[in-house]
Amino acid sequence: MASPVEQFTIKPLVPIHVAGIDLSFTNSSLMMVAAVLLPATFFWFATARRTVVPGRLQSVAEILYEFIANMIRDNVGKEGMKYFPYIFTLFVFVFLGNMIGMLPYSFTFTSHIAVTAALAVAIFIVVTIIGFAKHGTHYLRMFFPHGAPLATAPILIPIELISYLSRPFSLSVRLFANMTVGHIMLKVLAGFVVALGIVGGLMPFAVVLGITVLEFFIAALQAYVFTILTCIYLNDALNMH
Repeated sequence: MASPVEQFTIKPLVPIHVAGIDLSFTNSSLMMVAAVLLPATFFWFATARRTVVPGRLQSVAEILYEFIANMIRDNVGKEGMKYFPYIFTLFVFVFLGNMIGMLPYSFTFTSHIAVTAALAVAIFIVVTIIGFAKHGTHYLRMFFPHGAPLATAPILIPIELISYLSRPFSLSVRLFANMTVGHIMLKVLAGFVVALGIVGGLMPFAVVLGITVLEFFIAALQAYVFTILTCIYLNDALNMH
């Protein structure tokens, strides 16, 4: 029986080596390309013939648009709408990465810390740049709340600084850990179904079905959490706390 962690192995599909550097196109790369091309194709068809009374595809596109737009308005404000394309793209990419990984014989690229960390670091850098671009050096007040006694600075500043710098770590680990643990659990329970046979495996099979449904919910929830935390960080950069 295959190891539960074997499903996370990155396998080269098109070997590419340049100057000793491995640039191979892998199964992870394939799924990331799919997570980009699938929504791009969908939204192209959904908006190609826009009508006042939307059809099915346009309705789904508009619902998704309003979902993210409302998330930004509620957590950032109207000023955050200028960053809608970035937030929207982030949500769709993570959401599809999680969902594609639930399909048999696919690959969950969001279960790799390298991918989630790259996304989280990019968010951290973008948000920090936005904060300094809008507030200048006054953005450093993030690390010492307005109105706090000056005597508390030696305690508050290190705490706020550590909290701020830990954002990419917590953001990436949360998504990576949830997707990895869920897939490992499914693989282990599926192994019991195979090992126990038709009769003995009925109970584990029922459990696997239940957990599979739960994993689909968690996959959607983690994309939502990842995106809403990005909105909260963006709000801190624009409005400070």
